[in-house]
Formats: sequence, C-alpha cells, structure tokens
Amino acid sequence: MIKNSSVFSRLQQGENVYGLLNSLPSPLLCEMLASAGYDFLILDLEHSLRSEEDIMHCIRACEAAGISPWLRIPQVDPKLIGRALDAGIEAIVLSRTENAEQVQCAIDAAFFPPLGKRGISGGRMTGFGRISLPEYIDLANRQTPIIPMIESVAGVEALAEILQLPGIGMVMEGALDLSLDLNLGPDPLNPQVWQALQYMADACLSAGVPFCANPRTAEQNTLWRARGIRSFLAGEDRGLLHNALKARLHSLQQQY
Repeated sequence: MIKNSSVFSRLQQGENVYGLLNSLPSPLLCEMLASAGYDFLILDLEHSLRSEEDIMHCIRACEAAGISPWLRIPQVDPKLIGRALDAGIEAIVLSRTENAEQVQCAIDAAFFPPLGKRGISGGRMTGFGRISLPEYIDLANRQTPIIPMIESVAGVEALAEILQLPGIGMVMEGALDLSLDLNLGPDPLNPQVWQALQYMADACLSAGVPFCANPRTAEQNTLWRARGIRSFLAGEDRGLLHNALKARLHSLQQQY
C-alpha cells in the first residue's frame, strides 16, 4: 500500500541517501543492490528497452528488499506517470527537463484533484480497498514524487522557475549530457560543467529542495559533502559491474 517515502523522510531528518541508476533489467539485481545498502534505485526507461511487466517485477523486488523504486522516463507521459505511481513507483525522474511547463505537466499527472489531474484507481496502492479512496488521495497528495533531471543549458536556465513549482522532491544533475549540450564533448569534469552544477546546487539550496549530486571523483565527493549535500547518485549499475568484472579478471591475469 502507499506509504511515505523513506528516502524523503530520511532527508528531512538530516540523513544521507544513496541511489543507483538501474540499466540492467533484473528483479534479482534489484534485490542485490538493496542488500548492498542503497536507498533508492532508478529503473531506467530513457536508454533501456524494458516492458511494463519487467518494471512491475522490479517494483515488487524493490519493495520486498527494502529499496525505494523510482522510474526515469524519456519524456513527460501523463498516462505512464499515472500507471507507474499506481504500480508502486515512489518517484518519477524526468530526463532532460528544460522548462517549467514539462514539470507542471508531470505534476498534474502525479497529483489528484484539486492539486492535479490524475485519475483514480483502487488497485494495489490502496491495498485493493484496505484503505478508502479519500484516505489514499490524501496520502498521495502529500508526497513529492517529481524529480527533474537537468541535463542541458536550457534546463539550467529554467531551473529557478522550475523550483517554484510544488511537488518536486529533488533535483538531479546530468553532467555528461550537459557537457555535450555545451559542445564540450563527453567531458563531465570540464570546469564549465562544474560551474553549472554549483549553480544548480545553489538554486536548490535557496529553494529548500534537495540536490542530488553524482560525484565522479573523490575530490568532487569531498566538495559536495563540504557543501552539505546529502543526496548522492552512485552512477549506473551496468558500468560499475562491467568495471568490477574487468578489474577482477585483470587481477587474476596479473598473477602469471
């Protein structure tokens, strides 16, 4: 049944939270990442082809293992947002957010009237009727499930306006795509990108909205923590697993 997000509750209590982008469709992997200690897992639909049935299995695995299931979508799709929240997704990550209109459309899809335009379903998030629809609507409308991901110059420029909207639980950065949009090539460590990330963090701090950093070096991790950032994305499971497997093979090969 619907419940308050443990991720946002922990942030409100001053704790740190850690998440991972999930590109490898596997309920078993969801359980493994929960066991590793991560707090939230972003099931990716932007760059991964996966069925809604697969997403449903991953949601159940996340719920059973105690990790919050989030979903990154390629564009604002009100019907998809509604189905995802009905299924148990706790937060919707909006890839390449570039204006307040996109975010407002997502908010409308995520909240019930009078706060939004979402349609009602008495399915699994009500415990199939164990809580009343009025109680469910009240609980759902007290969540903050929309997470814009800023990955372009247009998104950076629109961030101040975006942060004025209600229903935003967090802002995420996409430094790699931002570097491409700045015509710097795939260079997320470029000083221009770092400057833009600092602006994002400042804007979020002023608005009282958590900023989720994706530290790419130990130095960045130290700097973000010194700034008081408490939300961290650890990267993508596909790359982390691939690098770990390569490193293990290399260590064995070096013994001969």
